[in-house]
Amino acid sequence: MAEPYLLIGDIGGTNARFALANTATPGFSDELTLQCADFASADLAIKHYLKQINAPTPDIICLAAAGPIVDRQVRLTNNNWTLAAGELSREFGIPAVCLLNDFEAIAYSIPFLRDDDCFCIGLPNPAPLDEEHYMVAILGPGTGLGAVGLRKYADSLIPITGEASHGGFAPETQVQLDILTVMRERYGRVSSERLVSGSGLENIYWALTRLHNEQHTPLSAAEIFAMANDNSDSLASECVQLFFEMLGQIAGDIALTLGAENGIFIAGGIAQRYPKLLANSGFRAGFENKGRHRSLMERIPTQIIMHPQPGLLGASYCALRMMDAALKGNAERAQ
Repeated sequence: MAEPYLLIGDIGGTNARFALANTATPGFSDELTLQCADFASADLAIKHYLKQINAPTPDIICLAAAGPIVDRQVRLTNNNWTLAAGELSREFGIPAVCLLNDFEAIAYSIPFLRDDDCFCIGLPNPAPLDEEHYMVAILGPGTGLGAVGLRKYADSLIPITGEASHGGFAPETQVQLDILTVMRERYGRVSSERLVSGSGLENIYWALTRLHNEQHTPLSAAEIFAMANDNSDSLASECVQLFFEMLGQIAGDIALTLGAENGIFIAGGIAQRYPKLLANSGFRAGFENKGRHRSLMERIPTQIIMHPQPGLLGASYCALRMMDAALKGNAERAQ
């Protein structure tokens, strides 16, 4: 029997990353990043990828995408692609097509991360996850703020998805309350994502200029982080400190909500690019500041995911499960 081809992808608003999943253990090869704007649809990008690596039509397709999955399709939040499992199945002539939310895919990667794939933030040091049972949560600021839980129970990995980042932001200090008041003038209702995301960092900077009665040229998130990183602008430094403090508070809320006592993992490019800024911020203080449950929070480890493509790693696990199910089905039909 020929080796099956397992196509996986992690598709965001700007980039579409494709690879071939390993057929023995979670992992992948032949990774290629394409610009979504260069292709009118996902199937055209997939065909281009397959041509570039000289691969045949895949036997299985498993794609993670930045958006909610509804009726086996997803409309990407920040580009004009719509992915539909049924249409991809017909286009490539295969029954095995799966769509995942991008943070659901990251959640599936957690059991397969090595020690050097993570960067610990504060105490306690993380212990190895139990092989039988654990509960963790993953969140990550980027274009938006993604959040997901992952429960391991016996042989099952169970992602717990939702839209936690769209819950209302709860200030815990006077300056946060002042920022929320200013932000309500702009948005009315202020969700956590309005503050803890790339655009959220820009919102915090804008609000601080209003509170300090200062005239500042609007800056991008990248510019704010760059100035905070080299300590060249005091307002940018204050902005980034507040950003990570708020991230810690929200991470703590999610840990309490899900009972994620075995750890919180921070994903996304912002945390990966600035791990030392995050580690030296008020993140951990915000995380632990939960009143009567402080002692519980102090026991929960927090880590940054440093693996370059956790979404592809998680998708490779799902593709392997699809392959195993298909092989089992074929064997049962042959009996």
